[in-house]
Amino acid sequence: MSPINLAIVGVGKIVRDQHLPSIAKNADFKLVATASRHGTVEGINSYTTIEAMLDAEPSIDAVSLCMPPQYRYEAAYKALVAGKHVFLEKPPGATLSEVADLEALAAKQGASLFASWHSRYAPAVEAAKTFLASTTIESVHVIWKEDVRHWHPNQEWIWQAGGLGVFDPGINALSIVTHILPRPIFITEAVLEFPENRDAPIAADIRFRNADGLPVRAEFDWRQTGKQSWDIVAETAAGQMVLAEGGAKLSINGTLTFAEPEQEYPSLYRRFAEIIKAGKSDVDLAPLRHVADAFMLGKRKFVEAFHD
Repeated sequence: MSPINLAIVGVGKIVRDQHLPSIAKNADFKLVATASRHGTVEGINSYTTIEAMLDAEPSIDAVSLCMPPQYRYEAAYKALVAGKHVFLEKPPGATLSEVADLEALAAKQGASLFASWHSRYAPAVEAAKTFLASTTIESVHVIWKEDVRHWHPNQEWIWQAGGLGVFDPGINALSIVTHILPRPIFITEAVLEFPENRDAPIAADIRFRNADGLPVRAEFDWRQTGKQSWDIVAETAAGQMVLAEGGAKLSINGTLTFAEPEQEYPSLYRRFAEIIKAGKSDVDLAPLRHVADAFMLGKRKFVEAFHD
C-alpha cells in the first residue's frame, strides 16, 4: 500500500519536537506539505495558508492540524470538505459543538477524524487501567502542576478565551482519568482561579463523583516551580496506585511495576493510520466535556495579575 500523503498545518514547537520525528519513523505516512504563517520544514513544500496548500497539493490524503484550538475548526472544515482525513491536536477544538459538527461532516464526507489525546498513549496508562479494573477504587487524587513560564513562554493564545488556560495541560490528566476509570465521573464542584489580567484560569480545584459515589479530586496549577507534578494517585482495596510523570511510571504500594520509554506521538500516528485504513473516526470528547462542565459549574476566584 502506498504511504498516506500527509500535510501539517501550524509548524511550531510541538510539531518540531513530536510530530516530525514520529512521522519520519512511520512508513504509513509521507510528509508532502506544510501550511504555517511562520514555520517551514526543510525540503517540504510550504504555504502560508491551508487554502493555498490544498489548492496546490491535490495529492494530499490527510492533514494534521497543530494550530491553537481557537482556529482549528475553520481549517478542519476546509480539509474535510476537500475530502482529507484530519488529525486534531489536543484539545480537538475550542468548543464541544464545533467538534461535533466536524465529526458529522467527516462521516458525510467518508473521511476519518481523529481527536488525539497524546497522554492516553503514555506507556503505563494501560497497565494502570488494568490494575484499577481488578480492584475496588476508594478515591482518586490528580495532581497536575507545572510552570507555565517554562512550558508556554510568551504564548498569549493560551490566556485568551478559548485557549483553556491551565486546562491546556489539565486536559491531559482528564484524558487519562476518563480512560482508566471503569465508570464515568461527573463534576460536582470546582473553583477556578483567574489572574486579574487574563481571560483563562491559572489554577483549578475540581471535585468529581461517579454513580457509585467514588470521590475524585483534580488539582491543576500553572504556578509550580522546581519539580513538576503530573501524578494520579488512587487508593484501592489492593493498596495505593501511583501513575506518575504524566503516565510514564506505575507504582503499586511503593513498588515500581511498570516503566517504559515515552512513545506517545508515534502511537498517535499509528492510531491515525489505523483508523484511515479502517474507514472510521476516533472522536472521544469526554476530556473536553469535563473542561466545559468545570467552566459551567466552577466558581471564579480572582488572583493577582500574571506576567511572563
